[in-house]
Amino acid sequence: MKEKLFNIIQIGDRSNHISRFFDIFITITIFANIIVTFMETFQELAFLSTWFRVIEVITISIFCVEYIFRIWTAGYLYPEMTTGRARLRFLISFDGIIDFLTIVPASFLSGFVIFRMLRVARIFHLFRLNAKYDSFNVITTVLYEKKNQIISSLFIVLVLMLASSLCMYSVEHNAQPDVFQNAFSGLWWSMSTLLTVGYGDIYPITPLGRIIAIVIAYLGVGAVAIPTGIISAGFVEQYQRKSTLSNFRNADIKEIAEIFVDKQYAGKTIEEIEDDDQATIYLILRDDLSILPQKDTVLKLNDIIVVRSTEET
Repeated sequence: MKEKLFNIIQIGDRSNHISRFFDIFITITIFANIIVTFMETFQELAFLSTWFRVIEVITISIFCVEYIFRIWTAGYLYPEMTTGRARLRFLISFDGIIDFLTIVPASFLSGFVIFRMLRVARIFHLFRLNAKYDSFNVITTVLYEKKNQIISSLFIVLVLMLASSLCMYSVEHNAQPDVFQNAFSGLWWSMSTLLTVGYGDIYPITPLGRIIAIVIAYLGVGAVAIPTGIISAGFVEQYQRKSTLSNFRNADIKEIAEIFVDKQYAGKTIEEIEDDDQATIYLILRDDLSILPQKDTVLKLNDIIVVRSTEET
């Protein structure tokens, strides 16, 4: 029963009609909850506040039941862990935190401002819908694979922001003491300039300040282009992998192919993959390790498998 419930609420299998119905049902519930949250801000609709509250209570109750079920079945999500550790892992995961923040603010809507602000977390529940499909998986995979390059580029942007803010403060403070009051004012200006936003609320008026602004603006174009190029290249690589993953069952792969393990295949054993997809797995690449597959080896999310189709065309 627990495994069937997990397959319904966690995987989103298109061949499972109950799972598909649950996906549609939870999608409607999430949108209903978010729409009500927006509609409550209109004073003209105050006469519907009772209905809004009823819909909110019903949808939050559904979220609570779903949250409990996800905690209960977390052992199937992390099969390599004990039941207690798997549940704890889910609670501190992105999905678990979003679920928690979706439920908690309902009890504090008239309390502290910080709890009322947490209602915004309901919108991030939409990520849960997208997480079952390719688009969100591609985004998260690219960010994970390119995290070192992205962090390095963001560090360069941070250094440029700090350096330009201090330079602009030193040059413009005497000319505009009310505008460039401190280094933070220069930091706000450098952020809007380096990221090519250009709000225009703070700008240099001295000749030297304008020269520095020109240099910083040019550097900003390059600074923004670095992480953009890294992420764009990662998207291209990942979509090529996804294309291979979706087509290798129907193609006669005469050469070895590298397949990226997504949520559909994570948690399955080598034997299950080879039997279901008529393929032979030769090697598993996991982080910095190369693993020789055994029949009972369980695949993990973000693994790369070296595979070849065994189907005859």
